[in-house]
Amino acid sequence: MSGDIDRYGTYLAEEKHSSQNTISSYLRDVNQFADYLAEHLDCDLRDAQPDMIRDYMNWMQGHGKSAASVTRFLASVKSFYNYLVAQGDLTVNPAKGITADRAERKYPEILTAKEVELFLDQPQCVDAKGFRDHAMLELLYATGIRVSELISLNLDDLNLAAGFIRCASRGKERIIPLYHGAVKAIQDYVRDIRPQLVADQEEKALFVNMNGERMSRQGFWKIIKHYQEKAGIQKDITPHTLRHSFAVHLLENGADLRSIQEMLGHADISSTQIYTHVVKRQLKDVYNKAHPRA
Repeated sequence: MSGDIDRYGTYLAEEKHSSQNTISSYLRDVNQFADYLAEHLDCDLRDAQPDMIRDYMNWMQGHGKSAASVTRFLASVKSFYNYLVAQGDLTVNPAKGITADRAERKYPEILTAKEVELFLDQPQCVDAKGFRDHAMLELLYATGIRVSELISLNLDDLNLAAGFIRCASRGKERIIPLYHGAVKAIQDYVRDIRPQLVADQEEKALFVNMNGERMSRQGFWKIIKHYQEKAGIQKDITPHTLRHSFAVHLLENGADLRSIQEMLGHADISSTQIYTHVVKRQLKDVYNKAHPRA
């Protein structure tokens, strides 16, 4: 059955244009289900029945898997069998109609406006590293782009005179505006600091490490953690935290959901709608704390 799984992976990559994370998680789920079928039921994927899928979901829960993991597995296996049906390898999707217990929704960690200000103030613009880090953090909060997009930016993606960046990701390009403070931070870095850092004058990367090479995801993660500790903020700040905070703060200040979707690069509005739930939850928390009869 490895041939079916390999072909499914190619389909996800080349036809569905799924992200690498999605492909990895779907293939892992299907492979683990195939192992379970072979070990416990002496059965292969093409012969699986609906009750076998339900049994595996119960087995997952019995082995400590979260409701979210079970739900993701079900999405993975439904997608896999839909592919086999579409290819004519099966006539019926055995996972069709099966539902999982509703997973408890986990909302993203959001920084308050004061916490963002405190965090962005941590890099001290007294040396090359401080100027560079200040520019990166300002850009991340100004645009809400993903870390992979941040470190992939090149110099020619900037239009600071017009106050925006061009971000190309997942086969699509979007234009995102910058506020004045971010424009100035990037201008200072590009004009005065970057030329000192780059090892090769032909280097296109906007942000480079102290060796003059393109910044890595791991390197940026360490920068985030360093400034979280320095700021003394107790929330767990990840590179995605500024992206989430960007979206919620725009929503709180009157931005419409479609505009936020465009800036974040979400293919589906449902991905953006989670931020409306975050705002409602925050309002409910404020109400419960402040209303005298709550």
